[in-house]
Amino acid sequence: MIDDELNTEDEQQESEELYERLTLTIDRGQEPLRIDKFLQTRIEGATRNKIQIAIDNEMVLVNDKPVKNNYKVKPLDRIIVYDDRSPGSSEIVPENIPLNITYEDEDILIINKPAGMVVHPGSGNPSGTLINGVAYYLKQQNPDLDDSSLPRFGMVHRIDKNTSGLLVIAKTQKAMSDLAKQFFNHTVHRRYIALVWGDFEQEEGTIIAHVGRHKRFRKIFTAYPDGDHGKDAITHYKVLERFNYVTLVECRLETGRTHQIRVHMQLIGHPLFNDDTYGGDRIVKGTVFTKYKQFVDNCFELCRRQALHARELGFIHPKTRKPVLFESEIPDDMNAVIEKWRNYIVTR
Repeated sequence: MIDDELNTEDEQQESEELYERLTLTIDRGQEPLRIDKFLQTRIEGATRNKIQIAIDNEMVLVNDKPVKNNYKVKPLDRIIVYDDRSPGSSEIVPENIPLNITYEDEDILIINKPAGMVVHPGSGNPSGTLINGVAYYLKQQNPDLDDSSLPRFGMVHRIDKNTSGLLVIAKTQKAMSDLAKQFFNHTVHRRYIALVWGDFEQEEGTIIAHVGRHKRFRKIFTAYPDGDHGKDAITHYKVLERFNYVTLVECRLETGRTHQIRVHMQLIGHPLFNDDTYGGDRIVKGTVFTKYKQFVDNCFELCRRQALHARELGFIHPKTRKPVLFESEIPDDMNAVIEKWRNYIVTR
């Protein structure tokens, strides 16, 4: 019997982490067989070369430990494969795009992404993305860098186009493998700052609801509180400042699903300010036929995207094995709209 935890194509897209995990439990009657040959017959589209590279980079674990290519599977072995399901770097053209690099060493890059920048090429965004810029930057450092040495130029997670803030890029295969596992195992610290509609009854709380693609509108995501669709998602929130009509909150992610904070906040009736996908670009509280409407419209003009910023990113450094934590200041557009609300409440 083989247990396969890999989900459908749609659900493979439902995570900010760009690695999936395939789990296999070997049948009691399995004859000894090299693990690379065994996995080639079990993973659709996998070549022996790709499997051997994954094994060499410790992306394949047997009973929670890395193995060599010549390891022979045994009955009841539990195999975990961390599987990169996103487009390969052969599709990425290096472009000279300015990057706001917060930190860099031999193993990692920490980049502060501006709002409006797409993270990686895809449908409708073939170029001009952060990864195109990273490809150019790393190629300048090492002209011999090729696709097989660093797939997708080290990207292990992503944030939305109109969300600003911190991303980590791996500069080596070992760092990439290590970080991918940390993200998948939910041990990475991620704290976001968000301005959301409405006031909160409590100072803090936790939202638990699966997040998955909308069953009818496939380009957006929705929450499934009963867990009958999508993937498990957990968001912890804490009130930072109240402005009566809107609230400044911090959100700490326990999981990293696509649009997780945006979907979870919509679920509890607090959509992100100016989130045009999940209802935050309309006045949620107040009478529209007053000066209040003009004030809100002016706020929308100051921050022309969902007011969400990835402020903190922390993990275990893949080489030193020491905890590292990086912070990014709230960008000017969010600061401007926060200050405008702060002054509005004071003067009322």
